Amino acid sequence: MNTADKRSYLELHIAVFLWGFTAILGKVISLEEIALVWWRLAFTCLSLLLFKSIWIAIPTYSKKLILQMMGIGIIVALHWVLFFGSVKYSNVSICLVCMATGSFFASIIEPFIMKYKHRWYEMILGLFVIPGMYFVVNFIPTEKLLGVYFGLISAFLAALFSILNKKIIEDNKAINDHKGVDPFAMTFIELAAGLIFLSIIFPLYTQWMGDTPFLPKDAFDIGYLLVLALLCTTFAYVLGLRALRHLSAFASTLVVNLEPVYGIILAWLLFEENKEVGNYFYIGVIIIILSVFSHPFIKKRFEKSK
Repeated sequence: MNTADKRSYLELHIAVFLWGFTAILGKVISLEEIALVWWRLAFTCLSLLLFKSIWIAIPTYSKKLILQMMGIGIIVALHWVLFFGSVKYSNVSICLVCMATGSFFASIIEPFIMKYKHRWYEMILGLFVIPGMYFVVNFIPTEKLLGVYFGLISAFLAALFSILNKKIIEDNKAINDHKGVDPFAMTFIELAAGLIFLSIIFPLYTQWMGDTPFLPKDAFDIGYLLVLALLCTTFAYVLGLRALRHLSAFASTLVVNLEPVYGIILAWLLFEENKEVGNYFYIGVIIIILSVFSHPFIKKRFEKSK
């Protein structure tokens, strides 16, 4: 392994660790999920404006393309709201286990959107998620079930927007002298749309849920929000993007699958969440994570045999 590959692996591991840390921050920030996501989007959008490529790329995009990205941005915002809602209504470990089911949802959704046949091995691996979720759902306290439902819907939305982003990138490879869609411009448009969407629905949310604080409670909240936006979102995204340019799809998928593992270990260390759930919960965790980690190996073997 050469120096560039070693650096890319390190950068991707740091990015994945930071992504796994987002759930931890969601637990310690006092704001409710919708206000929390609004501030995350606002700080992240401001930081993205520093990238010169955004200002160059956006004027070259068609109205149709921008509207497509904005639609995906609303899905991203809803995904994050439900993600942090899952943390608030259950705990970090349960939320991240639910997010690990995203590969199952992707195996069902992607063939319809990308126009190819379902892969049998992905469907079989997806079926292994079902007994895993059975153990998770049936052996946790009843008051945490709402967090499970939020987490599963969030995982579905994460799979959906990832595939839609992939389709936009595939369909627009020829723009800007064949350089394709600029990832920073695409991210800015999506997150700005999500920010506008949450700004519109927040007053409706407060009418439904009652008086919900919008401003951060104290300096700790502001600091955590800045870490969430600047380190766990913008910086992690830049690191991940740099690394993925040099790593194979197999290697990158394997590393990215570590996100729930990192997050659950952090939750054990920081919040002792292992005491909140029983042994059957971790049987479910092992089943789900094994199915997720098996995917890149089976896919590589299957494609090589073809």
